[in-house]
Amino acid sequence: MKIGIIGAGFVGRAIGKLAVRSGYQVMLSNSRGPQTLFSLRYGIGCDVGTVEEAAAFGEIVVVAIPLAAYRSVPVEPLVGKVVIDTDNYYPDRDGNIPELDAGAATTSELLARHLPQSRIVKAFNAITMNDLEKDGLPAGSVNRRALPLAGDHFADKAVTIRLYDEFGFDAVDVGPLSEGWRFERGRPVYCVPMAADQLKIALAATARAAIPA
Repeated sequence: MKIGIIGAGFVGRAIGKLAVRSGYQVMLSNSRGPQTLFSLRYGIGCDVGTVEEAAAFGEIVVVAIPLAAYRSVPVEPLVGKVVIDTDNYYPDRDGNIPELDAGAATTSELLARHLPQSRIVKAFNAITMNDLEKDGLPAGSVNRRALPLAGDHFADKAVTIRLYDEFGFDAVDVGPLSEGWRFERGRPVYCVPMAADQLKIALAATARAAIPA
């Protein structure tokens, strides 16, 4: 399977590295062009390209860019594809987004509006990339860390659950995309290591009224 990654910062590089190790073909991209990613071709073992090329390349496409730039994600090449949204909202970086400040939408719902014919899954946002690279354990390991995900279609989430497992993590399905607020930045489970049973309890107890500052 081919994975295109839009964004080559900490998140894009970490997911790309683990995907290559798991046997996937990967293309990394950024807004500055593939010439700025020359070393990653050898350091990670991936292809590099433009954002449009990565979007067309991937059977799955990971969006790993600052949230403020979500409207720059190309629409047409992603029609019908599973798009994994890793974004988090940082007002100091992204500027204030009233819908998010009011709790009226989730980060992934904003992306889904921009990509109305894509299949969005929220994942990989509630773990630091250092932990993503070092905390993975084989299936069945005691205290294997679990990661949350949300999406509107089980088949699309199953693709992401497989990635989680191959990277060394259990998965906790939080439900539809609209429930992704439960593990956004600032929530109690955000970037906190938990096993699956612990994570399920903490997610269920999370209150939407507690809007992160």
